[in-house]
Amino acid sequence: MDGLGIPVTRVPFVAFAPRSIVQHQTADWSAIRADNVEVVRHEAFDYEFMATSRHLLIVSERGERYDGETLVEGLPKSHVRVWNRKLTFVPAGYRFYGWQKPRALSRGIFLYFDARSSLLQCELRFAEIEFRPRLFFFDRDLWETALKLKAQVESSAPSQRTYVDALSIALAYELMRVNESVLPLVSRIRGGLPNWQQKKVTQYIDEHLAEDISLSSLAELAQLSPYHFSRAFKQSFGVPPHRYLTSRRIERAKSLLANRKLSVTEIGLDVGFRETSSFTSAFRKVTGETPTDYRRSLA
Repeated sequence: MDGLGIPVTRVPFVAFAPRSIVQHQTADWSAIRADNVEVVRHEAFDYEFMATSRHLLIVSERGERYDGETLVEGLPKSHVRVWNRKLTFVPAGYRFYGWQKPRALSRGIFLYFDARSSLLQCELRFAEIEFRPRLFFFDRDLWETALKLKAQVESSAPSQRTYVDALSIALAYELMRVNESVLPLVSRIRGGLPNWQQKKVTQYIDEHLAEDISLSSLAELAQLSPYHFSRAFKQSFGVPPHRYLTSRRIERAKSLLANRKLSVTEIGLDVGFRETSSFTSAFRKVTGETPTDYRRSLA
């Protein structure tokens, strides 16, 4: 069972319910299994994925819904209603699930990376990389390389194996590059906080993002001195407490920006920034764009 009381099943590929809601066009290559997916009816459906040895990259060419939610383990749930030209990355071992009532018939390609394939291991030692999840983002190079693989699935001629292998390696390189730009949410470095402390502290942070959260209050939760807490926290999460707090506030802000009834100023206050200027500055530092620009990209 997960934290919501939902049974967790490990499935090798995304499972849709009802299954007849989508049509598939697939291809199996040395390191990647590609699945062109298209929703064929305007009715509600849900989906779930979790695999131990496969990473999933979802390339959403069209995605619009009246209602629904999308969840990737380790990230805030999203109620974004439009995600045309967006990417989602689900590392092996992370759960991806949700439901939607479609406004438009979604279309995209699901790319499953075999992290242990000899092609990616020999070139990149891919299985040894600790990837982090991302939901509804865009990277031009990653997008364009993925669409080249999609074209190989759609081609009526036999795929060129060497070309596909080269594209697979290139796409893996792009994933590694994007991964390096993401703040780690959880790191497995030894000597950090025990699991119970990690859970208690991160839950407290997520529940009090709009408040002033002091280092001493977090240290008290973990029953440590501020000095020892700061050092153990960085060992566990890869960043100091204040950077982790900022990253969580920005992630929450990104989901709130989908609600156009809320102003940027209101959202900044909701996630703990007293001044719009400080919110804009922090948002730009983490994402590379302003809150307004990010909201515009959701349209």
